[in-house]
Amino acid sequence: MAHHFLGKHHKAAAGEAAEAPKVTDWRKEEKHHKHMEQLAHLGAVAAGAYAVHEKHKAKKDPDHAHSHKVKEGVAAAVAVGSAGFAFHEHHEKKDAKKHRRHGHHH
Repeated sequence: MAHHFLGKHHKAAAGEAAEAPKVTDWRKEEKHHKHMEQLAHLGAVAAGAYAVHEKHKAKKDPDHAHSHKVKEGVAAAVAVGSAGFAFHEHHEKKDAKKHRRHGHHH
């Protein structure tokens, strides 16, 4: 799925010069999505490790177990969200690679 920028597409008013179509650098686009995918993986691993850490603290600190369980749940949700973002970026990277290989310039 391509990125969407709401409100960016409009016809030039009378007397205004129309913008030239932008040419996409697919190699740069592919590299960007690769970096974002790697960061998302890192975020998923870090949040997952923090969730496990909080789960351990909940067992070891029964007086504050509820607080640790809430933190564990939030960290687990962040890990899942980050993994989903990594999946999204992986597919964006594949699309950019396909465009680059097949010579698409827009």
